[in-house]
Amino acid sequence: MSFVTHLECSMTGERYEAGRLQGLSRAGRPLLVRYDLEGVRAAMTKEALSARPLDMWRCRELLPMGDVVSLGEIATPLVSLERSGGANVLVKDEGRLPTGSFKARGIAMAVSMAKALGVTRIAMPTNGNAGAALAAYASRAGIEAIVFCPDDTPEINVREIAAQGARVYRVNGLIDDCGKIVGEGAAQGAGWFDMSTLKEPYRIEGKKTMGLELAEQLGWSLPEVIFYPTGGGTGLIGMWKAFAELEAIGFIGPERPRMVAVQAEGCAPMVKAWQAGERHAERWEDAHTVAAGIRVPKAVGDFLILDAVRESGGFAMAVSDEELTQAVHDAATQDGFLLCPEGGATLAAYRKALAQGLVGPDDRAVLFNCATGLKYPLPDLSRTLDRHQPIAYETL
Repeated sequence: MSFVTHLECSMTGERYEAGRLQGLSRAGRPLLVRYDLEGVRAAMTKEALSARPLDMWRCRELLPMGDVVSLGEIATPLVSLERSGGANVLVKDEGRLPTGSFKARGIAMAVSMAKALGVTRIAMPTNGNAGAALAAYASRAGIEAIVFCPDDTPEINVREIAAQGARVYRVNGLIDDCGKIVGEGAAQGAGWFDMSTLKEPYRIEGKKTMGLELAEQLGWSLPEVIFYPTGGGTGLIGMWKAFAELEAIGFIGPERPRMVAVQAEGCAPMVKAWQAGERHAERWEDAHTVAAGIRVPKAVGDFLILDAVRESGGFAMAVSDEELTQAVHDAATQDGFLLCPEGGATLAAYRKALAQGLVGPDDRAVLFNCATGLKYPLPDLSRTLDRHQPIAYETL
């Protein structure tokens, strides 16, 4: 049974019906799914969870279970980075999910609900991985998908989207320019549903499962600090929501991790707003970074990100492309772990925070690697041997 009671405007608290298709609230803000948490508390136990499959659907009482569309969303592992990070640094490796990124969580949930609510055509803007996930899950659900991406989106992502059945278009602009096209098409009767980040209620619920999983993996406790690569910020918002719900049903106490919003120096609207004490972030002009997933000049959920950071006693931090690239290299060569660029940003931010005394070496820190590093171009560092010349084996 579903324990969903209603949807709620994240800004005004206005209630909306959950059993019908919804976008943003009348205030133009994201809608949040609300539950009968007393009912969940009575129905869901830790003992019952232990007998369920280790996947993102295991806490189903805290999810809007619609017409489930799944490609096998496993619980992702926590992996130590002892040499490149430190003895208390763990990475939650979201690259193990279908389509190779954490976008699978939010898109699986959103597509499941869209299918249950009768949607037949979905459009979205993407920097790459979200579009790939939409293409896969929409294909699985029998829903048409149209994806718009910046013209410098990594080629592997564009081909992945097309290969999985979506119509994909390159746009001369950034992701918010792509979002404008999606919004205009939806408004002008193109017949598509806008599944842009936070413009429908259910991607947050899918991303929320990262927080549910993390708490269970750590024995129903939470780390001292979480470093999260922040573009649209759906996962950070979702995890903060998950922690509140877990406390409400008695699974955890009031302790919370400090939430760190990690951005790139070339696109850091949340960092600028956090430093200025603002609740909303201005659009970042001339956005640029090699970490395409966090190149989001303007986020519709900016105030929710900043609220979570401040309420947790956390902070927002920007790192350079050089720092995040070095972190990717170090994790690979020292710990055998291939981070994506955005994951590299979290390791770089952790190192910088440690050096500045913002976190301590004894603090248990969790970094999020949002996609498999295999999706990104790698330098050719191989060595070549001339098979026609004698090989001096002692020099190899």
